[in-house]
Amino acid sequence: MKFEKTGYETIKADLNRLDEVMKSHGLVREGQWDYERVTYDRKFEIKEGTFYLRVFGYAAEGDVGAHDAVIQLMTPLLGKHYYPHGVEYGEGEDFPNHLVAKCEAILADVKKEIAHFAE
Repeated sequence: MKFEKTGYETIKADLNRLDEVMKSHGLVREGQWDYERVTYDRKFEIKEGTFYLRVFGYAAEGDVGAHDAVIQLMTPLLGKHYYPHGVEYGEGEDFPNHLVAKCEAILADVKKEIAHFAE
């Protein structure tokens, strides 16, 4: 599920500050990066299954591996995990309303904090 109209696709921000804000909201980068891309994940284990809120981005400037990059964020996604196949984001997936509302609130809070230092 795409979270359209969040405005994330217009945000560019410093990687290190972005890491701090994302982590404070439970979105972790950990090993989800290469030198040009990042993925921030928050895992939700609820009775309906395991879900991931994901915020993707890419280096508009600099190098992620050197911790010196400006990250262009992309449209956030919510996906459902199916063992052992992976995460599905498709339109045919059923996402609980309470989870969607929680993810929207998290994304709004993150965006508000990022606005203080975004380019």
